[in-house]
Amino acid sequence: MEKTASKYTLFTGKALFALILPIVVEAALSQSLGMIDGLMASYAKSGAGDNILTAITAVDQIASLITQLFTAFGVGGAIITSQFLGAGKTEDANKSAKQLVVLMLIISLGVTALCLVLNHQIVNLLFGSAGSETLENAYIYFFIISASFPFVAVFNSCAAILRAQRKSMNTMLSGIISFFLNIGFNALFIYAFDMGIAGVALGTLIARIFPAFFTAFLLSRKGNLVRLRIFEKFRFSGKQIKSILKLAVPSGVENSFFQLGKILVISFITIEIYQVGGLNIQSAANSVAYNINTVSSIVGNGINTATLTVIGQAVGTGSIEQVKYYIKKMLVINYIGNACCVAFTFALSPVLLNFYNISGDARAVAWKCLILCLSFQFFTYPLSFGLPSVLKANSDMKYVMVAAVFSMVTMRVGLCYILTCDWAGIRLGAMGLWIGMVSDWTVRSVLFGGRLLHGKWKKSSGLLKPPEYGESERLAEIAVAEIFKDRQG
Repeated sequence: MEKTASKYTLFTGKALFALILPIVVEAALSQSLGMIDGLMASYAKSGAGDNILTAITAVDQIASLITQLFTAFGVGGAIITSQFLGAGKTEDANKSAKQLVVLMLIISLGVTALCLVLNHQIVNLLFGSAGSETLENAYIYFFIISASFPFVAVFNSCAAILRAQRKSMNTMLSGIISFFLNIGFNALFIYAFDMGIAGVALGTLIARIFPAFFTAFLLSRKGNLVRLRIFEKFRFSGKQIKSILKLAVPSGVENSFFQLGKILVISFITIEIYQVGGLNIQSAANSVAYNINTVSSIVGNGINTATLTVIGQAVGTGSIEQVKYYIKKMLVINYIGNACCVAFTFALSPVLLNFYNISGDARAVAWKCLILCLSFQFFTYPLSFGLPSVLKANSDMKYVMVAAVFSMVTMRVGLCYILTCDWAGIRLGAMGLWIGMVSDWTVRSVLFGGRLLHGKWKKSSGLLKPPEYGESERLAEIAVAEIFKDRQG
């Protein structure tokens, strides 16, 4: 076993740690902001805590649907860049990087304009049956948040390219500064200026502007293997755009349908006919459980992001045995990291629940939802969300898209609807939503685990009939590792 492990040096244990830790820290800060925003807003002077919290959670789902599209393009860019770097094709990596950033900026500006113009219509379409106060808060929050989308798009593309060349420490630094900017401006706008939900949105907007400019600056520095040459003459390349879209579109469809499913199931407990024990109780309980649950996936999400770089560069070397080796290694790391994070969240949940300014009944429902989801997440998360990153890094995007959408439609939406609707007579409220969610995780685990074991992903990666791992691949791997070692930092 030791002989096999020592054969592959593309990513040493130290290199993996240096890649993963900053990404996990960045993910922890980014994901915890949603919880902190909701927590701070629940104590706003102007407006009831339950209504503001429900509005933020609802709009965050819409905003996430849009930002998932940007994330998908970032994933596509990261995979292409990683595979080019793994193969030693740095010039191709540089060209595709700028294509990605410019394309993302143009698309995000169009999306922002659409959201600003159709603000009320979009909110009403998905949450029109919510209370009038909740809707008014949602309109304000969505309008301000929409202005941040171009900055989110630029950050996602630049950060993905930086991570692909093992510069995750840079994106972590950006995340740390953004985190404290968000909290600081939230406190100023919510408590000092008494701006309510507008204060929360403005704090988020300002905190998103900084990392976009900061990561673009870092990516433009001369010391990078892949640089963003801002003032260099630019021309769209149909071939490179097609390569990006080939990976980004299936991932975008998957992410968007997944987020749309989350929005639909939330709407099941925010419209009047699905009330169980009171609308505000169920909605607030779900919002709090959702915010706290984000903590449990912080480490896993960070490892999943790192997996794109690790497996992508392994694919670039052309060695199927090396790809298998790093798949196993990243899966083990994911299980260990996920177990620690879930256990930590479970222990901390009773404390966090008491911080929220919600009713005791809502707090009790949220605790039951957390017990259910954390129990399932302990076993299913690395398979249901870690393996898709492995398959994507091997360019197996279409299968991931089809499997994820199927599981979401049948379990997360279909089962949830049955468990919450009037005609079925079950009417479980927020608990029905979370039962559908954990069922989705279980089905995803089976579908993605089966795909990996079957081996069809090798065809997508071009490794179905790989050459033997010989001296040329060995020398190429050493050369790439040495380049990163020399350029690190």
